[in-house]
Amino acid sequence: MGGVRTQVTEARRIVVKVGSSSLTTAAGGLDGKRVDALVDALAGSPAEVVLVSSGAIAAGLAPLGLLKRPKDLATQQAAASVGQGLLMRAYNDAFARHGRVVGQVLLTVDDVTRRAHYRNAYRTLRRLLDLRAVPVVNENDTVATEEIRFGDNDRLAALVASLVHADLLVLLSDVDSLYTGDPSLPTSKKITDVRTPDDLLDIDVKRPGKAGVGTGGMVTKVEAARIATTSGIPVVLASAPDAKAVLDGEPVGTLFHRLRERPQARLFWLAHATSPRGRLHLDPGAVQAVRQRHASLLPAGITAVDGRFAAGDPVDLVDVGGVPVARGLVNYDAAELPPLLGRSTGELAAALGPAYEREVVHRDDLVLL
Repeated sequence: MGGVRTQVTEARRIVVKVGSSSLTTAAGGLDGKRVDALVDALAGSPAEVVLVSSGAIAAGLAPLGLLKRPKDLATQQAAASVGQGLLMRAYNDAFARHGRVVGQVLLTVDDVTRRAHYRNAYRTLRRLLDLRAVPVVNENDTVATEEIRFGDNDRLAALVASLVHADLLVLLSDVDSLYTGDPSLPTSKKITDVRTPDDLLDIDVKRPGKAGVGTGGMVTKVEAARIATTSGIPVVLASAPDAKAVLDGEPVGTLFHRLRERPQARLFWLAHATSPRGRLHLDPGAVQAVRQRHASLLPAGITAVDGRFAAGDPVDLVDVGGVPVARGLVNYDAAELPPLLGRSTGELAAALGPAYEREVVHRDDLVLL
């Protein structure tokens, strides 16, 4: 299968994501042996490790007498509030055997899209690593609503990898590799390397996981790999029992090779971690200014506004055909904008005051799609 993977052995900072099915039983509740085996592998790595761990909801099922993962958000949040403490206690005890301290980091989408929150999330994770602690990251399921969720921890892990400037992302699952089809079928073949998106054209990934306690599946892992590799980060997809072999650089699982150099991290989050709360329709001149000159968006270039949003929310900038060309953080509420459209900032400042001599979306808060 090849030699040692230098993309792994040379990585100085690694984000590892582990799914619920790799930590818990199908009926709910943590499996201590699985947690210990994972921690033994991570603690033995010479790299800095950030762990993105699912399992809070699954861990809370048995203590609450729930027989399966609930479908309604309120019960999911209740299970997460119980399970998150159990999950962190298990990690704390397991890492303590290696003389390591863990730190819990619960994130919401706002934590990584609004500028001040994003910087704070980065500083917290960076300081934990500096202190040789192991950050254990999860979505803040107890407060996140359907409108502000990452969606799954595979995607969250890819975005965290970009946030902390990781050299490698490892996705651990209940499947040992990417296959051309259902792994249980004899016609399906294991894929050891994915070098370009074309390598995935004939692959069926739309199948659920085995255990039924998580939200992901192979399709979310392939999407997470796409996000990470376009951020300049290689990805290894493997089974959780192979964690040590992966980190040792052995050619197990599937290696997704990075597709390009690393882009600016916060704008990468803006493009991939947010859902737009509205749309700003641009005239052709504004589209050209945004696309070609990377200019800020001014009121004069906007022809219409859709949606209900507040200042600081993400919005899509669309062309005359309604096609999104960029996404940015808007500096006005939706209700404020209609009277400003088509007018210059100088005119607005003269008529309404200096507070209106500002961009609708600043170029530092704007990413092309």
